Amino acid sequence: MADRRQRARVQGGWAGAPAERLAGTARLAAPKALVASSLAPAGTRPAWVREDQPHTQKQFVFEKPSEMERRVPEAGVIEINLVPGFIDSEQADWMFEQLLQDIPWGQRTHIRQEVSFEEPRLTSWYGELPYTYSRITMQPNPNWHPLLTMLKERIEEFAGYTFNSLLCNLYRNEKDSVDWHSDDEPSLGKNPVIASLSFGASRTFEMRKKPSPEENGDYTYVERLRIPLDHGTLLMMEGATQEDWQHRVPKEYHSRDARINLTFRIIYPESDGVWK
Repeated sequence: MADRRQRARVQGGWAGAPAERLAGTARLAAPKALVASSLAPAGTRPAWVREDQPHTQKQFVFEKPSEMERRVPEAGVIEINLVPGFIDSEQADWMFEQLLQDIPWGQRTHIRQEVSFEEPRLTSWYGELPYTYSRITMQPNPNWHPLLTMLKERIEEFAGYTFNSLLCNLYRNEKDSVDWHSDDEPSLGKNPVIASLSFGASRTFEMRKKPSPEENGDYTYVERLRIPLDHGTLLMMEGATQEDWQHRVPKEYHSRDARINLTFRIIYPESDGVWK
């Protein structure tokens, strides 16, 4: 597998940098998983689960990627690394089907201005600690699926970080989305590192720079980015990215198949107080 790595460092704005290449290979001997034809309603057995065919234990052999220099971004600098083809297409195909079938997907309910509404996507949380966002608390689930464990270790080897938690998102079609936000909850600590791995349909990941205090929350003229996240693509967000920018996956107006997004994180006990 040829890893293509694009790096950008931003100080008060967006500046492109020459792409770097990381050479590495991945080998895999495994049959493809079942192809999902649809998503079943909540509480029913999905149509794509076949009772007559047990899961097959798959073997992975990844060669270590070329050595790369990892450094902590300077104060006030955001760092976004885009790695298309981090998982090659053939592997990503059956991984998507396996995750679609095996992850315990659920739909959370939000309350905004005393009005409740369901999240326009399905989610699942893995980790030893709970995670709270938008006044929703997801309870710990330490029972990692073997494929998720393998992907976590693969990303850790590549990125040089150790993640202890994972938020899984399932966008069932083009109508599912996530609104503007920053992953800046206290439990993520200061300058959190987020590793985002995408499977399935390509969706646009949008970013916008937070306005200065003088602009009183007016986002009209802020800098914006639109990043297509394709099947098997890894996106790393580091430094002051969450402090200085917001991001979203908007609804789209043309037909899209399902997409799975895995966001690996480092969660700290909130009782530890303020992170410095």
